[in-house]
Amino acid sequence: MNTKLTLTIEEEIIAKAKKYAKSKNRSLSDIIENYLKSLTKETESQKNEHLTPVVKSLKGSFKIANEMDYKKELRDRLQAKYL
Repeated sequence: MNTKLTLTIEEEIIAKAKKYAKSKNRSLSDIIENYLKSLTKETESQKNEHLTPVVKSLKGSFKIANEMDYKKELRDRLQAKYL
């Protein structure tokens, strides 16, 4: 399902983009859609790229309090371990 999207972009950029799209025999909408697909695809693959299978299987198993300060918790535990 396609949905209309309104963007605010400098006129000069739009003109150059339209010229580029025409030279490639593609619509500007098609180029932008494919670009956004590639951005979101990379993001999803990067999220899971560095996780081992064991970590992936545990993902979502633990709940952390919203007010937990991760950096403070890490600092406190490292100080307790090394000091």
